[in-house]
Amino acid sequence: MRPLLPPRPRLLAGAALAVATLAGCANLAPAYQRPALPVPGHYAMAPDAAAVAPPADWRAYFTDARLQALIEQALAHNGDLRIAVSRVAQARAAYGIEAAAQTPTVALQASAERGRVPADLNLTRHPLQARQYQAGVALASWELDFWGRVRNLGDAALANYLATDAARQAAQLALIGQVALTYLDLCDSAERIALARRTLASRQQSYDMAARRTRVGSASPLQLTQVETLLIQARALLLQLQQEHAARQHALALLVGAPVDADTGEGREAGAGATTPLAVPAPGLPSDLLARRPDIAAAEQRLLAAHANIGVARAAFFPRITLTGALGSASAQLDGLFDPGSRAWTFAPSIALPLFDAGRRRDQLALAEARRDEALASYDKTVQSAFRDVADALSAHHWLAAQRQVADDAVRVQRQRAHLSQLRFDSGASSYLDVLDAQRDLLSAEQQQVRARHAVQAARVSLYLALGGGATTQSHASTEPQS
Repeated sequence: MRPLLPPRPRLLAGAALAVATLAGCANLAPAYQRPALPVPGHYAMAPDAAAVAPPADWRAYFTDARLQALIEQALAHNGDLRIAVSRVAQARAAYGIEAAAQTPTVALQASAERGRVPADLNLTRHPLQARQYQAGVALASWELDFWGRVRNLGDAALANYLATDAARQAAQLALIGQVALTYLDLCDSAERIALARRTLASRQQSYDMAARRTRVGSASPLQLTQVETLLIQARALLLQLQQEHAARQHALALLVGAPVDADTGEGREAGAGATTPLAVPAPGLPSDLLARRPDIAAAEQRLLAAHANIGVARAAFFPRITLTGALGSASAQLDGLFDPGSRAWTFAPSIALPLFDAGRRRDQLALAEARRDEALASYDKTVQSAFRDVADALSAHHWLAAQRQVADDAVRVQRQRAHLSQLRFDSGASSYLDVLDAQRDLLSAEQQQVRARHAVQAARVSLYLALGGGATTQSHASTEPQS
């Protein structure tokens, strides 16, 4: 049976072209407008200097050569970051699939068919055999996107891809910060270990001296016991710091994805040289965070995807029109497949509109709108959290710098006190208990001084991250979608 064919193929092609031109003219997705910032217009404790964005490259901020090597190693081998990069590749491929759906799919096809009909199933009462050969090009089922359904699916996929890539950038920035902070922790514990060792050596000398005095009767056993108590305390502190240092080494090894040298962080003050002295960025207006923070960019892209999905749900209330066709040759004999007069073609448009679905489309639209509201709330929360991060980092940097100055003054005073106590004891003007108390307080002040220096450097890193950092390395995933 011959298919019902339009009288003029050229007229058919022209009509199809006109329909395709009209397709996609409508877009039922709600218009997007970036939400207003749900935060104050300025930061508390912001410096008076002009706003300065963080360096475009993290290497311009973290200037310590050993730290740079650790960060590069982490960016290449960290397991969590590799997972994030894989998710970007998946999202990019998903976007490519949805973008390809907006264009027709043309395929080359060939087929051969042979069959036999028994005698009792045909009017001739004789068995019949038939064969058919076909070859040509076919247009797969292609939806005419009158209502923007396919286009909105592509827009949602693109937004999801960009959100995933922004999440990868946020993970990369967080990894840089974690490596830097853990490295500073190692520097802190290494310096405190060196301080504890010097204290232990000094107290061992004091114990040996007190033991000799006790043997000759110039010191009492009580004084020897007091000196030994300080010696044991110094040993206990050293063991505690060594255990803490080993745990931080293990944490850093997990971040960089490889073992860390045992001497990492040793031989320097806590954080000294880890960042350039002029690297504290002055924050700008809160709106600057929208361009700097990848987590905010990811939240906004998810909001855009939610808007596009509303358009998809709305388009379900309108008819779906699809085109299917084929052009080629057909013959009952293989050697006659391309003979004159064997040309065959089909054209099969179809339209579908559900009449009753028990409210499924209505609920799908309500679901899309609810997810849009969730994405909007998530965006607002992300912006508010980012504003708080900057405010906390500014506050911490301000107050910790003051605390460091107090710690420096405390060490200076305690050293003077220890020196004067030793002079008074040597001259017989005071008991050795005053010397022990002064040494104990000096060790505590020196340890606190190291912690204060580390806290200031950590606050600088936190402020850098809160402002969006400069994780611009793009070697792991391309930011250009493939359409």
